[in-house]
Amino acid sequence: MKKLLIMCGTGVATSTVVTGKIKEWLKEKDLDKEVTLYQSKVADEMNKIDDYDAIVTTTVVPDKIKEKVINGVPLLTGIGAEQVYDAIEQKLK
Repeated sequence: MKKLLIMCGTGVATSTVVTGKIKEWLKEKDLDKEVTLYQSKVADEMNKIDDYDAIVTTTVVPDKIKEKVINGVPLLTGIGAEQVYDAIEQKLK
């Protein structure tokens, strides 16, 4: 089972919207039974980043983890969303 973390500044607002969109996308791709979703805030996950196969964030993250994180803001705006889904899919393979 793959682990996908969605995080924002507080772990409540924008991460909830993005989690909903990713849930729908996983279902459409028939991946919903292969991926467990987690939702949190950046501050709570800093020491656990390596526990996840993919990480999507809607907020600024520290430089030391930027290479592991996918910018999820396009899922909020709708502009560039397909590239985000492609990046998630690549990390989950």
